[in-house]
Amino acid sequence: MRNKNLIIVLTVIVSALCLYYLSFSLVARNVQQDAEAYATDAQGNVDLARRQAYIDSIWREPVFMGLTYQEVTENQLGLGLDLKGGMHVVLEVSPVEIVKSLAGNSKDPDFLKALDRAQEMQKNSQERFTTLFAQAYREINPDSRLSRIFSTSANRGRISYESTDEEVLDVINQEVEDAIDRSFNIIRTRVDKFGVNQPNIQRLEGTGRIQIELPGIDNPDRVRRLLSGMANLEFWEVWSPEEFSPYFMQLSQYLDQQESAGKLNLNTDALASASDNSAIVTDATDDVLAQAAVADSAVTDSTGLASTAVPAQNPADSAALDSLTTAQQGGVLARLFTQMPGGLGANVRDTAKINEIFSRAEVRAIFPSNMKFFWGVKPLEGQNRQQFVEFYAIKKGRNGRAPMSGDAINDARQDFDQSGRPEINMTMNPNGSKKWARLTGDNVGRQIAIVLDNYVYSAPVVQGEITGGNSSITGNFTIEEAQDLANILKAGKMPAPTQIVEESVVGPSLGQEAINQGLISTLAGLALVIIFMIAYYSRGGFIADLALLFNVFFILGVLAQFNAALTLPGIAGIVLTLGMAVDANVLIFERMREEAAKGLSIREVINKGYDKAFMTILDANVTTFLVGFILYFFGSGPVKGFAITLMIGIVTSFFTAVFISRLFVEGAFKKGGKLSFSTALTDRMFRNITFDVMKYRKPAYAFSLAVIVLGFVAMFINGGPNLGVDFRGGRSYIVNLDQTVPASDVRSALLDEFQNAGTEVKTYGTNNRLKITTSYLADDASLEADEQVETALTQGLAQYSNLNPQILSSSKVGATMADDVQNRALIALALSLIGIFIYVMIRFRKWQFSLGGVVALLHDALMIIAIFAILDLIGISYEMDQVFIAAVLTIIGFSINDTVVIFDRVREYMNDNPRLHVREVVNPALISTFSRTIITSLTLFLVVLVLFIFGGEVLRSFSLAMLIGVIFGTYSSLFIATPIVVDTVKEQKQPVASVKVAQQAR
Repeated sequence: MRNKNLIIVLTVIVSALCLYYLSFSLVARNVQQDAEAYATDAQGNVDLARRQAYIDSIWREPVFMGLTYQEVTENQLGLGLDLKGGMHVVLEVSPVEIVKSLAGNSKDPDFLKALDRAQEMQKNSQERFTTLFAQAYREINPDSRLSRIFSTSANRGRISYESTDEEVLDVINQEVEDAIDRSFNIIRTRVDKFGVNQPNIQRLEGTGRIQIELPGIDNPDRVRRLLSGMANLEFWEVWSPEEFSPYFMQLSQYLDQQESAGKLNLNTDALASASDNSAIVTDATDDVLAQAAVADSAVTDSTGLASTAVPAQNPADSAALDSLTTAQQGGVLARLFTQMPGGLGANVRDTAKINEIFSRAEVRAIFPSNMKFFWGVKPLEGQNRQQFVEFYAIKKGRNGRAPMSGDAINDARQDFDQSGRPEINMTMNPNGSKKWARLTGDNVGRQIAIVLDNYVYSAPVVQGEITGGNSSITGNFTIEEAQDLANILKAGKMPAPTQIVEESVVGPSLGQEAINQGLISTLAGLALVIIFMIAYYSRGGFIADLALLFNVFFILGVLAQFNAALTLPGIAGIVLTLGMAVDANVLIFERMREEAAKGLSIREVINKGYDKAFMTILDANVTTFLVGFILYFFGSGPVKGFAITLMIGIVTSFFTAVFISRLFVEGAFKKGGKLSFSTALTDRMFRNITFDVMKYRKPAYAFSLAVIVLGFVAMFINGGPNLGVDFRGGRSYIVNLDQTVPASDVRSALLDEFQNAGTEVKTYGTNNRLKITTSYLADDASLEADEQVETALTQGLAQYSNLNPQILSSSKVGATMADDVQNRALIALALSLIGIFIYVMIRFRKWQFSLGGVVALLHDALMIIAIFAILDLIGISYEMDQVFIAAVLTIIGFSINDTVVIFDRVREYMNDNPRLHVREVVNPALISTFSRTIITSLTLFLVVLVLFIFGGEVLRSFSLAMLIGVIFGTYSSLFIATPIVVDTVKEQKQPVASVKVAQQAR
């Protein structure tokens, strides 16, 4: 063996590195066990606060080789969200607001129509929004140029009136990219300060999206608020009740007249339940009235603002409110609004109706153009558990903007006031300090509203001018809310709104279950391969098993070195690698058996076996690695985790099978002087096999075509493929109940709540666990829609409250995100086929080999899809999702691996016999590689079968697709790929009998 010493040194170095990085995981696990023991009482109950206190106490203490526990956890092999529990989020930065801002918030009708049209077009297009906007604008106003809208004073020097549309688009695109970058940095700052262990934040290149993974999160609502908030902090002057009451009296008269005329119905659908506050109220120019949401507060400082949560009123204001409520007794307004200590307010259940009323043009016309409205941020408790939210009339400035914004804030931090209540201290920059002094000085005795993202956090009365630029926000905060608010203010204002277009939440109990399933499937698969290899190859199989154990060790070690997280699909990748790693050893051992049959010495057998198998193994691994790379590049979430593990596994399996196993083989030979690669039973297997593939090629073509056609007919009958949420959009929930409930009964209970939207309910793993998928509000990615769907789910399950329904996990994919995932899946499939076609053509120098290989791969993909559709027709339903696509692409890698081995033997025979036509060498090549084909396919099939049985419901679709793919991948290598090569290669004029080749095969 050449370079033997280099291989030994490299093996020792890699092993040492893997051992070093894996040791961090062992140390971290020991510390966690110590924390568990410290927090466990005599009855076995774990005090989570005490456990966290223990971890906090050693967080910055050295625990391993001078490294702190914090540094150890940062370097350990982390667990993915599906194993540890947590939250996966994809945020999309909206370019609409950026375009509006660049246009100076133009009210040009054509501009606004183009924006609306572009948003509609984007639902069914993967083009950039800016491109669609330009296209829509040209359609609406073909004689105008974009520069007419965008040549504002703010854009001077970048866009002039003479600028072409292309030049304007370049500026807009650059601004959008800058906004995404700024949003990414702000999100990263917020998450870094959130205190999550090993968060993963990355930009999804080519899109306006940001992917965030937060392991161990147990408060998804808090994360949603943290990520979606724009941090648009504003300070507004407030209309006093004395000033706005005359307008409300006019409104009261108008509403009473409308009700008398039958044009106003307070019992319409617009009157939402207490959980539905998603409507928007508009004033003369802006969408400004939003729902109550997060936390109540008041602003105070040591010099000038009222310290109470409810602002004081002067007598005139109180008299104005009394006269207003007296005048509207019995009227519509009296049923919608109520007098609160700080002014007007409303019952939370009536806010949606109020929003609908204030959105009417005739209602907006009643109020002055400089009056706009906001809701208070948090409902206050009233009698009989009723909740009320305050309603504020805000005074707009001359330019319609707030007198002061969050740009004035230089720093913000969470602290405690003199009473020990959480507060946020704000420090203003010099310019902000001057504005703050002027604003407070001009409004002594009046309210100033502190508004964040269109919610009034407080509206205290100014007691005197405030100088120095220091203020604080205090009130009814929890410590977490105060920390998050300070974090948001310090990180800065988002340049554009963001919305969650994809979300997945996995509970810790489901994660622990996944760990158990993954561990069982991995150990069972490993044991199966070890036993099989020893049973078939005797002592050679034992050596292959040693190389296999090194392979698993290297995979985990490399994952730890790259600071990657081990996911459930990643475990599937390891299990799959176990099966595929056997293939290289099988190729080598089968070659050795062939050489031994020629009577060569054991030394020559070893050398020729490894040398002849090397290029075949390399070709097979390169094609599979290519598929893994494409999966990684175009996949997301679980697919990326699978692809990373698969690629690492391919590299490590090549190294262990080709080099490390040879060290063991040569060492065993040197020690014993002989080496066996078969048992008495297996030595006689696959002997004297004869079959004519070409004889059965046409029946094989007909069979495959029939199955594929039947599958697509079944798909048509089913109303289309059974796509998962990530392909069609919508929301899905895993719900656990104490007892079994028929899925059809649960679906019937949910249909009314989901307003008869497409809803699917099926058992998930165990009989008392259900997966509920719905397209209700699939086009709405807002947080309000999330809450509305979850509320509808909770209400629908209310009749099963005695069975303690619990949501174990949830996921959401927006409609545009689903379209993008579909397109990326198709692109990945196409690129895999193209890449393999090119590689095979380069390696085998005939396009016919590429054609045969690619047609066989396409055949395998279609067969999997067809059989899924047929199974769905007979009631065995599995979703086609991203993990399913990963399985299809993996089968493509496996199938081309098998096909390349056969092609390699065909090429070898043709090189040895250049006058032979490919038809003469096909059968001998297939016969000589038949044992390898069957052994490899059988081993992989058994490993995937273990994954199907023990891998859990999450990987059920994946493993079923793999089982089907292994069967038909082997079938296509024999009866599709090679016959196509024969059918497309031209006959030679003087074919020579293939006796010599047949003898070689035997």
